[in-house]
Amino acid sequence: MIAPDHIRFDEPHSGLQRLAARFGGHAYDLHRHETYAVGLTMRGVQVFHYRGTQRASRAGQVVVLHPDEAHDGHAGSAGGFEYRMLYVDPGSIAAALGGAPPPFVPDAVANDPALAAVLYEAFGEFPRVLEPLAVDAIIERLAQGLGARGDTGKQPTRRATAHRAARRARDFLMADATRAIASRELEDLSGLDRFSLARHFRATFGTSPHRFQVGRRLARARTMIAQGVPLSETAAATGFADQSHLTRHFTARFGLTPGRWAALSRSGA
Repeated sequence: MIAPDHIRFDEPHSGLQRLAARFGGHAYDLHRHETYAVGLTMRGVQVFHYRGTQRASRAGQVVVLHPDEAHDGHAGSAGGFEYRMLYVDPGSIAAALGGAPPPFVPDAVANDPALAAVLYEAFGEFPRVLEPLAVDAIIERLAQGLGARGDTGKQPTRRATAHRAARRARDFLMADATRAIASRELEDLSGLDRFSLARHFRATFGTSPHRFQVGRRLARARTMIAQGVPLSETAAATGFADQSHLTRHFTARFGLTPGRWAALSRSGA
């Protein structure tokens, strides 16, 4: 008997979130994340479109998806596929690399024993909460693994002041994610004009300030939906105009509807 589709995840902690999932066929429509997604295929074959090409990851292979890059996902073999995924903040990767630009890894799928070992460690006692020092160690090892495979030669070097300005803006958006924030507020906070800030923010975190803020809202919405909170209540609590507004953004970001997410979360509990 084929096991049902399911998803299980924990709360983001210090720039890191873990997700374990299994799908028998279609998994996700085309969508994007504001984080790196570093995953390990545990069983079967997962097939996905990414940067204009169809990719396939087999059991034991590591997948690296970059922030704000569209991708989908479905089973590439009978019996479905199972995987583990770490979602990690690009700013945390940059910090672990001493302020260097987050690396670009050209090969989305690879046999990478070093990164695979990090994933096995991260999920060793999942879903038990990781201790703070364990999170730091995982992010540091991820950063080293991504840096070893990454291409940073084409990325501009950022001034330390601009990097700090982008981090201040990020922290402000995280603290007040549900409110509509004016560009002038971020200009006053960061000391940069809105266009310079947008450029440095994307260089540091892999996405725009607005996409980042919407991503924080959706992260909270995803947790509330998994907990069974009604969609209308979730939309109101997370800064969306109504449940249809939330549904559009949720589907675009995660590649499945809120209802599908709720069902998968229940089956994985």
